[in-house]
Amino acid sequence: MRTGLLSAFPFLAMAVVGAADMAGGPGIGLQPMMALGPAFAGLTGGKRRTAAVGALALVLTVALSLYNGQFGERRGNATLISVAGVSVAALVATAMRQRREAELANVRSIAEAAQRVLLRPVPRSAGRLRVAVSYTSAVAEARIGGDLYEVVTSPHGVRVIIGDVQGKGLEAVETAAVVLGAFREAAYDEADLPAVGERLERALDRHLLGEKFVTAVLVEVEHSERPRTATLLNFGHPAPLAVRHDGSVHFAEPPRRCLPLGLGLHGSEPPFPHQVPFAPGDQLLLYTDGVTEARDADNHFYPLDQRAHLLKDPDPEGALEAVHQDIEEHVRSPLNDDAAMLLLRYRNFRAGPEPATPEGQQVEPSA
Repeated sequence: MRTGLLSAFPFLAMAVVGAADMAGGPGIGLQPMMALGPAFAGLTGGKRRTAAVGALALVLTVALSLYNGQFGERRGNATLISVAGVSVAALVATAMRQRREAELANVRSIAEAAQRVLLRPVPRSAGRLRVAVSYTSAVAEARIGGDLYEVVTSPHGVRVIIGDVQGKGLEAVETAAVVLGAFREAAYDEADLPAVGERLERALDRHLLGEKFVTAVLVEVEHSERPRTATLLNFGHPAPLAVRHDGSVHFAEPPRRCLPLGLGLHGSEPPFPHQVPFAPGDQLLLYTDGVTEARDADNHFYPLDQRAHLLKDPDPEGALEAVHQDIEEHVRSPLNDDAAMLLLRYRNFRAGPEPATPEGQQVEPSA
């Protein structure tokens, strides 16, 4: 609607100027205002359209100069030069705008390619789990930011990470790439989660400068049916939301708070792995602080635990989409921080067949 109005505005402006000038009679001299046409033509459309509007403005300016008896006089000539100058400036501005738009389109395509490498689609099914992911970047027009996630099926079980890099922009993306690269290797090779965490610490110690850090929580679900628990290792990250099959909801808080990744090699104790019940029908919602710190117009935080009922959808992706839409309704404005959610649902084999989701099939993050 707005684009259509902007496209028509140059012609409307010139028509109004011409009509007003002729209605006022000879001598009123409104023809300098014909420059409004080419001035606004550069906002939308291409170079040909802008040149056409400029040529039309010059023709109408000459016609009004003749009507007002100013053609060939100093005032009439100055008006023609002014309109011609604005038309040329608008044409140059249009060319520059189109070049910037082409550059932005190229950057977007590169960002999408980077997303496919950095934030790869997670498997819909991993071991005994069904998985869904949702990611929203707070950076305008961006697809990737400082949040990260990954799901790896290893010989030791399904291992998951979700994290949040301190800072924004390309530096945060680079740090996220270091964490994900180290996790993808360590999750498959190491025998337990603390060893995976140590690998991540060493990788970040080589990469980070100063007091930069990454909050993260690691999850492991063994392939065997017993014990029916999930092991968590929390590096200063918001505690996952545990939703039991009986409807009870609680945050899986660690026994004690620990420093984020990147700060753990400076003399502090590493986090201690802890277990939470995780049986058929249970769910674990991993998320970044962009979810729980989303505020409404009254500055109230998003009450994630009070929205656990939105996760009842049989389809994990549909459940996450419901939460995502509820966050948007809560905020009613663009998010101030990246928001990532990763839902792990223990498949309930006793509840009958679920929608077909072959293991290894990938799911793109919803936005």
